[in-house]
Amino acid sequence: MNSARSYPRLSELALGQHALVKAVHSAESLAHRLVALGFRTGKPLHVIRRGKLSGPLQVRLGTTDVILRRSEAAQIEVQLTPASGHGGKPA
Repeated sequence: MNSARSYPRLSELALGQHALVKAVHSAESLAHRLVALGFRTGKPLHVIRRGKLSGPLQVRLGTTDVILRRSEAAQIEVQLTPASGHGGKPA
């Protein structure tokens, strides 16, 4: 059964886009590695740099920067969010 709503993959995000991690769809070993790096459901992230052609992505999760292969990023479902200059904290 297909889901009524489909989320984009991290590999599809443009430079500077903000999102929340929705799910990781990968082999167990890669999923454990991604979780250890901070890719947990609900975690906010944004794209800092995109390599040319099919190069890697630099993603910021909180204060941590992670470089991922495009193929790894394609296995992470995200939900787009508006950019937040204050880290999402109330004023």
